[in-house]
Amino acid sequence: MAEIEKDFRRSVVYQIYVKSFCDSNGDGLGDLPGITSKLDYLATLGADYLWLTPFYPSPQRDNGYDVADYCAVDPRYGTMGDFDELVAAAGERGIGIMLDMVLCHTSVDHEWFRRACAGERRYQAYYILRDGRGSSGPGDPGEPPTNWECAFGGSAWRWEPRLGKWYLHMHDPSQPDLDWTNPEVRAACADVVRFWRERGVRGFRFDVINLISKPEVIEDVPGSGGACRALVADGPHVHEYLRELVERAGIDGMVTVGEMASTDLENCIRYTRPEDHELSMSFSFHHLKVDYAGGDKWALADPDISALRDILRSWQEGMQAGGGWNALFWDNHDQPRAVTRFGGREGIGERGGSWEHVGKMLAAMSFLMKGTPYVFEGDELGMTNAGYDSIDKFDDVESKNAYRMLLERGATREEALDVVNERSRDNGRTPMQWTAEPGAGFTTGTPWLAVPATHALVNAEAEVGVEGSMFEYYRRLVALRHASDVVALGDVRFLDAGPAAPRVIAFERTLGEKRLVVACSFDGASCELADLGCDGMPVLLGNYDGVPAAGVLRPYEAVVWGEA
Repeated sequence: MAEIEKDFRRSVVYQIYVKSFCDSNGDGLGDLPGITSKLDYLATLGADYLWLTPFYPSPQRDNGYDVADYCAVDPRYGTMGDFDELVAAAGERGIGIMLDMVLCHTSVDHEWFRRACAGERRYQAYYILRDGRGSSGPGDPGEPPTNWECAFGGSAWRWEPRLGKWYLHMHDPSQPDLDWTNPEVRAACADVVRFWRERGVRGFRFDVINLISKPEVIEDVPGSGGACRALVADGPHVHEYLRELVERAGIDGMVTVGEMASTDLENCIRYTRPEDHELSMSFSFHHLKVDYAGGDKWALADPDISALRDILRSWQEGMQAGGGWNALFWDNHDQPRAVTRFGGREGIGERGGSWEHVGKMLAAMSFLMKGTPYVFEGDELGMTNAGYDSIDKFDDVESKNAYRMLLERGATREEALDVVNERSRDNGRTPMQWTAEPGAGFTTGTPWLAVPATHALVNAEAEVGVEGSMFEYYRRLVALRHASDVVALGDVRFLDAGPAAPRVIAFERTLGEKRLVVACSFDGASCELADLGCDGMPVLLGNYDGVPAAGVLRPYEAVVWGEA
């Protein structure tokens, strides 16, 4: 097995949504052998690690993030032998496998929860159980213990008659939260991570890991609302629990990343400082809420680029000052496609349209900031939102709940569908677009989720090896991340693009005598750029053909000045 690059600062992680990447047997679902069949494609791109979303046995109420067995492979995705083959074949290409660990909650179908419901007190202590408010005694549920609401809408508590208790679920009711105050739970979770490490896994992504430590007193959220994620996030013992997990599982020094819900800068510095021995890097999501009207995901607004700039500056410069490390991304399996989101709606699949310029501009910004870039499957092709014509084509439970909520608030079906098309998590879950053929080359059968019509123009067959394509642009950025010290290691500082460029984000990277200047326009019109101190510097990279005009950025233009 080839040696795999360990320096996460120079690495690029490629996220694979297993269900949607490549189907090897025609059943309409992606699988592990399908991933193995595409390793040469991923090696051509230059990926260092492949983050695989959950492929464990699951009832699929939340697309695999409701885990029924942490140490097995769901037969719909293959066998443990298929997994071992994938690890070995990836290693031969210098690619490490990174697994998704969902340790905040289990499925109700997990053996631990089933045994708890069967009356075993040992396993009842694995979960957060409470009596109902106003209950008259055993058998009377009363009301939920608090006013907490779960992430998908509705109460965060579910009455379970077999337990005679309410259990906490921060996400879907089928996902009861684990009680990390129980040492046995913490030990069991470390055993899970160790199991996969010993099987050859080279990195781990931890799902909503900053929600594992609940408040020591569980009580109502103040006010009339019950949104409780901010109350639960970064809880009193979370850093202690993470350090213990890392030590027990033997993963200190491996590439690790935490998904941090409703977090803050101070905690993410602590999560990712090397001296604290917690994680390599963290995902935060504040920059992907700049188009939420009034903070409501399901209320549409144009992206606030001023707010985006402030957030990126705060996290880039703040993590740098504190010794932390960012995971850099625009898309994942829980987000709509950024190309659509930030203006790439014209000329899809063709050279010269906003689709091409937005996609390349976003890629340049992500790869050239300080942190480790993540490519979500299809980003490198410029995949777009699905644009479904019916709510029946959606699969995501959150999206269906939101559609119903919007109708209840008075929206028409057309208005509700428009909102869901913009915001649905299914936008990031549509099948990977390999070819222009029916099924997009993803499957010979019926895909589990409808393929967007854009696959006829946006697909790997049309882009790999084609000069000027989105794929080849990403490939160049990956190579730059690998080779350039200033990109991988340099300091970052944001620059003022000037009053005539309010929708431009500019920054510099410096290392010793080396300096890069990056300017990225989120504007659909040309704009004048202030002096960024790059006169006489060569153009290293751009997303338009030819030399950029002096002092002007064209619509959605990205320009990088300097020498790598």
